[in-house]
Amino acid sequence: MLYATTSAADKRAAFRARLASGELLRFPGAFNPLSARLIEQRGFEGVYISGAVLSADLGLPDIGLTTLTEVAGRSRQIARVTDLPALVDADTGFGEPMNVARTVQEMEDAGVAGLHIEDQVNPKRCGHLDGKEVVGLDLAVRRIRAAVDGRRDPNLLIMARTDVRGVEGLDAATDRAKALVDAGADAIFPEAMATLAEFEAMRAAVDVPILANMTEFGKSELFSVDSLRDVGVSIVIWPVSLLRLAMGSAVRGLDELESAGHLTGLLGQMQHRADLYDLLDYESYGRFDSNVFTFTVTKD
Repeated sequence: MLYATTSAADKRAAFRARLASGELLRFPGAFNPLSARLIEQRGFEGVYISGAVLSADLGLPDIGLTTLTEVAGRSRQIARVTDLPALVDADTGFGEPMNVARTVQEMEDAGVAGLHIEDQVNPKRCGHLDGKEVVGLDLAVRRIRAAVDGRRDPNLLIMARTDVRGVEGLDAATDRAKALVDAGADAIFPEAMATLAEFEAMRAAVDVPILANMTEFGKSELFSVDSLRDVGVSIVIWPVSLLRLAMGSAVRGLDELESAGHLTGLLGQMQHRADLYDLLDYESYGRFDSNVFTFTVTKD
């Protein structure tokens, strides 16, 4: 009832342990707290909080318009309703190195298990669009060092995302990944890898977990979990997939409402009220309310 019972510290420790086990962890993107609960109910290992999804939820493009306060607030809402670890997209850290350190502490207070900081020029843009710019290696390294120095819980995962592959090529990306690991990054997010061989090359270049971004309509082919596991990927995210599915269904529903004047024909595609109530755990709220209502004080 209400929020998850597992503490943020315990979720971080469990996340670290599962990463160390070598298994591939699946983190679908949650577009709100309710979808995070659904991800947990369906048996996935973690929840991803996408900057692109948060921007879209606010009716904004993913070009660095969201603030630290907005991202930390939504991260807190999502992380507290699930016992799964949450990994959040912290963009460029919302400023320069001192801002990055503050971002880490705000996200830590929000209860996430990990976050990634990228090496794009600020303001950033979606990693699967053309025309990206990356900062020099010195600034990229200082961002990660600041993130590591700002961390208070040593189990909070600091992941470095590099967008260099789409700007300077694979060799430059693997070289940068090595430098970011040397700066203290616990994991690497190589954005917009084009082939499985490129993921394999990144895996060979660094001795920390790597993440694969399986966003639709982007630069990467949509590889299967098994294929990614075979080349050594540790975490796979589908950042915008649930939002895209939900919005696609919403469009079809509105079209049906406009053309037919009712939604009777789409009832089979809707989440049933009973399933929603089960996901929300209505029954436990009823028990809690009854226990409080019937509580009496006895006098000895």
